[in-house]
This record gives sequence, structure tokens and C-alpha cells, in this order.
Amino acid sequence: MKHYNIMVRGHVQGVGFRYSAMRAAALYNISGFVRNEPDGSVYIEAEGETLNLDMYLEWCRKGPGYGRVEKVFHTASAVQGFQKFEIRI
Repeated sequence: MKHYNIMVRGHVQGVGFRYSAMRAAALYNISGFVRNEPDGSVYIEAEGETLNLDMYLEWCRKGPGYGRVEKVFHTASAVQGFQKFEIRI
């Protein structure tokens, strides 16, 4: 089990990115949360098995097809034990 803090930059707000990120999390069995940041980026904390988490990170690099992902940064940190994936405001 791993935990990533993910920052997605580009035109990623107002294009359904958070809802698509939640659907992708369900597909890859990822728990955690996603939220919009004041600077226009999207922040995600994601936990899951290594292979699933890496596939989810690849999805983040492409996004849902709406808007435009320019850069994705991620760092590993301590597992938080999230039970589900949710959209936070």
C-alpha cells in the first residue's frame, strides 16, 4: 500500500476533472480525495496498491479529455488509511 500527494496543473478546473478523478479512482481501487486549489490546480491524495496507484497517476497525466493537463507532480508520504475516495471542497 502506498500514498501519493498529487498536484495537477493546467486547465483542470471547471471541466469535470474532479468527478472524472473519482470515477478513475473507483476503476483502480484507489481511496483518498480530490479538491480544487485556489491557484487553479487540482490536489489529490491517493492510496492503493503500487500497481493501481501508478496506473491512477498515469490517468492523472492524461486527465478526462476535457481541459488540458500541463504538469503533474507527486510525492510519496505516509499512508493515511482512507476508506473511500471523495470530492472535497
